[in-house]
Amino acid sequence: MHAGIQSRRCRFPRQYAPDGGHQRGCRPSPPHHCRRCDEHGPRAGSFRRHGKCTDQDGSVVSVRLALSAGPGQNARAADNRTGAFLTPLLIVLALATLFPLGYATFLSLFDWNWGSRFNFIGLGNYLAVLSNSEYWASLFRTATFTVLAVGLEIALGLALALAVDRAGRNIAWLRTVFIAPLMVSGIVVSLIWKVMLDPTLGVIPWLAARVGIDGVNLLGDPSVALPALVLIDSWWQTGFVFVILQAGLQALPPQPFEAAELDGAGYLQRLRYLTIPMMAPLLLVVAGIRAIDCLKVFALAFGTTDGGPGQATEFTQMLAYRTAFRSHQMSMAMTMMVVFAFMIGAAALVVLGIRGLRSRSRA
Repeated sequence: MHAGIQSRRCRFPRQYAPDGGHQRGCRPSPPHHCRRCDEHGPRAGSFRRHGKCTDQDGSVVSVRLALSAGPGQNARAADNRTGAFLTPLLIVLALATLFPLGYATFLSLFDWNWGSRFNFIGLGNYLAVLSNSEYWASLFRTATFTVLAVGLEIALGLALALAVDRAGRNIAWLRTVFIAPLMVSGIVVSLIWKVMLDPTLGVIPWLAARVGIDGVNLLGDPSVALPALVLIDSWWQTGFVFVILQAGLQALPPQPFEAAELDGAGYLQRLRYLTIPMMAPLLLVVAGIRAIDCLKVFALAFGTTDGGPGQATEFTQMLAYRTAFRSHQMSMAMTMMVVFAFMIGAAALVVLGIRGLRSRSRA
């Protein structure tokens, strides 16, 4: 030891560190490693300390344990806290989602009607559903409605978003107008349009008669009832597509468009080669959301046509409702919806798989 330097000895054997000494002044002794004792050195607070050191006279110098965690440890701790908070909510959501589906699957294995005993028949209901021509016809009508409605809503929503984006803030107030129908429930929308399209008292047949078109009965004609529901759904949900796509247009980087304009590209060329390709992922997401919603169509058909005229608008959920609450075949209705949910899930997995393959091929 050098004279005039008050040294502190670690409580662990063969370890000491003089005041102002360097980290290497502490000699390692397993299993502990004295990085620095107390506050030696100009960067004392940045190292871990083993706790307490003693002076030569045996007095104890208290040193707080400074365990400064690194960024990775902080991130893991934050993730653990987030998981602890989210786990109860995820469990509740999982139970709320899986329990009804599981109960429907359970009922589909029995021959059970209102008030009757449970009679286990296994896959008998599934065989009956898959061989039911009415069920396949309802699936075809549902798919037709979905394709027409989603296509029209995407086209109208994109056109409106492009128009508002190009016009700037001059017609920004139109956003409120387009969003307003979204604030109304589906059954209310259906009742409003049922009154407006009524052949006797409706305002639309009255206006059509003023221009020489008599006998307009869109909801009562089997050939046009389904397209009429497509138009009603488009009026109702185009605002949702418009809001999402306009936000996507505003988020696009301006540099590619400025460079293309300097190169002499017109608006249509920029739209075709820049806007649409850059908006394609968002368009697919919006189309997927709307497709799932359209596949579940029930309120519009129930409130306007009640599945008619005939079976022109009897979609899959309408058929299941009629089977359960009018024919009182609850197990058969549950089987229809389980098969329908399985088909939707399988189609979604196929689409996601194709998208994943395309992403990996591009990478």
